[in-house]
Amino acid sequence: MATEVQEAAKLQQLAHENPDDIEVAAGRDREQLEGWVPALATEAETREALEKAFDYRGDVTITRKDGSVVEGYLFDRRSGSSLSDSYVRIIPSKERTKVNVAYSEIAALAFTGRDTAAGKTFEAWVKKYWEKKAAGERNIQIEPEKLD
Repeated sequence: MATEVQEAAKLQQLAHENPDDIEVAAGRDREQLEGWVPALATEAETREALEKAFDYRGDVTITRKDGSVVEGYLFDRRSGSSLSDSYVRIIPSKERTKVNVAYSEIAALAFTGRDTAAGKTFEAWVKKYWEKKAAGERNIQIEPEKLD
């Protein structure tokens, strides 16, 4: 455990650093996906859109080729060699079940829910951290925001 002097020296050193320069792991660019309805014309477009849906932290709406609709949080995907043996797993927003949908069954995809991770980057947290630290706060922690 670091002493207060060591912590103060480290904080002073890091205060002059650019957060992008000290980040250890390369981050992934966040796109504004909320409200996006991707074209699923090709297999590659379908796979790419569903990968983005997996990373999305809001609800998506999937319309199947039979006309049925599933709206909820896409929490898992399994990529197989073809669209028929690849599938996504969704927790519907109005049920407590898990639904499997094969990629080949998907006619349309829409990013319909609010992206709960929008604006919640590491850089934003670091900025808030330094503001709180400069104000003299101690025991600064990451705390989740209240959900709507």
